[in-house]
Amino acid sequence: MDKAGHAMTCYYTGRIGMNLLRWSGVKEKKAVWFGGLTGFVYLGAIEMLDGFSSGWGFSSGDMAANTLGTALLIGQEYAWKDQRIALKFSSHKTDFPVYRPELLGETRLQQVLKDYNGQTYWLSVNIASFLKKETKVPAWLNLAFGYSAEGMTGGKENAVTYNASGNIIDFPRYRQYYLSFDIDLTKIAGQSPFMRALTQTFGFIKIPAPTLAFDRQGFGAYWIYM
Repeated sequence: MDKAGHAMTCYYTGRIGMNLLRWSGVKEKKAVWFGGLTGFVYLGAIEMLDGFSSGWGFSSGDMAANTLGTALLIGQEYAWKDQRIALKFSSHKTDFPVYRPELLGETRLQQVLKDYNGQTYWLSVNIASFLKKETKVPAWLNLAFGYSAEGMTGGKENAVTYNASGNIIDFPRYRQYYLSFDIDLTKIAGQSPFMRALTQTFGFIKIPAPTLAFDRQGFGAYWIYM
């Protein structure tokens, strides 16, 4: 889950950097490379600082995730001059923070960032961009593949947790996979400059939609998955 967050942060920081350089009049090739590498350089610097911290240490996995997010961004610009596949994020409230609020967050805003149990990372694919131009599929309709996990009250392993009666609670840790629809807000036609700015700002959020789910318990479905 942490690595998915690294990839997504690099992807969108680079995307913002790329768009800023284009807006500033920088030539396309330089805008793609210098802007697209913004996230990699930024998070790479943080990773180097972590390498000198006894509490964290350098993570080759984090750097690999940073590279993947940056490669997804720049690679699509060279292949299609468009972001047909975007990384997206969604979050829902869980019951786990009550057991370790200092780690998973005390407020709802903190939990969005710190409670990995409620986070889902999505690979959102624009359907129409892979079809012929005369297709009737709406330009804004995406198919999204999600990844999440549950049962995590610690980093690599769970700390001993007790319920109100003093009994130990065992939270099994397991992965979850999703298939859902999504909306690419940037491809909705007829937007005013204000709306374009708004959709660019919040375009990283996966739109709630009917969703199929798969985990260790088998298949399931949600009318609306957050």
